[in-house]
Amino acid sequence: MNDIIDYFEKLDPVMGAFLATLFTWGVTALGAALVFFFKGMNRKVFDAMLGFAGGVMVAASFWSLLAPGIEMSPGEGFQKVIPAAIGFALGAAFLFGLDKVLPHLHVNFKEEDKEGVRSPWHKSVLLTLAITLHNIPEGLAVGVLFGGVAAGFDGATIGGAVALAIGIGLQNFPEGFAVAMPLRRQGFSRWKSFHYGQLSAIVEPVAAVIGAYAVMTFQPILPYALAFAAGAMIFVVVEEVVPESQQGKNTDIATMGFIGGFILMMTLDVGLG
Repeated sequence: MNDIIDYFEKLDPVMGAFLATLFTWGVTALGAALVFFFKGMNRKVFDAMLGFAGGVMVAASFWSLLAPGIEMSPGEGFQKVIPAAIGFALGAAFLFGLDKVLPHLHVNFKEEDKEGVRSPWHKSVLLTLAITLHNIPEGLAVGVLFGGVAAGFDGATIGGAVALAIGIGLQNFPEGFAVAMPLRRQGFSRWKSFHYGQLSAIVEPVAAVIGAYAVMTFQPILPYALAFAAGAMIFVVVEEVVPESQQGKNTDIATMGFIGGFILMMTLDVGLG
């Protein structure tokens, strides 16, 4: 692991963010590739994986984003937490707006439950867009952390950025599967199901590069940007990931998956960051 961190320390921060999110995209593709080997998915396992993804995202929001953002903010007391509060609210509002505008359909929901503006798009596209919503704040978070390291802010470290990328990659695995397998059950070919599954995470490298450039160009926005990514991720967990994990009535299993994901991400961030 030290060799990996040393490697990223020698890279341009934007390139580091890009490569780190290529990894997270690749893990999504691995999850989607399960469609070549399985005809269906065990609902209990799937709900546990969704819960795990939610736990990772919540832990990452605090340990990797909010805590460093508050630490590097100027002032004391209430003044110190204002950038985090503003950024968090803006991030949640941004995802709220996308959720209302972008046509999408959450995993495990019926087609009549699709959200966003009315659209004639096929269910395959709607499912892909739903997972894409998950991935925008994840890619942005990785990019913002790499940009923060380049800007020399205390609390932003390459180890923390690598830990975040690993955690997001792990929880991306079930997301690729979550798109690919339902499409396969609807009669799509294995290759087409895989294509849509991996496509959902292609937005992560784009968001990461944007986040890194933004922070490096406008350094004072870093505390706001970290909290912005956190707010967007928490919105996704509460609005989408947790409800999706409860649709199969495997509440206990999904909850234990959530706890496991939180513990793993917390351990990675503290241990590496």
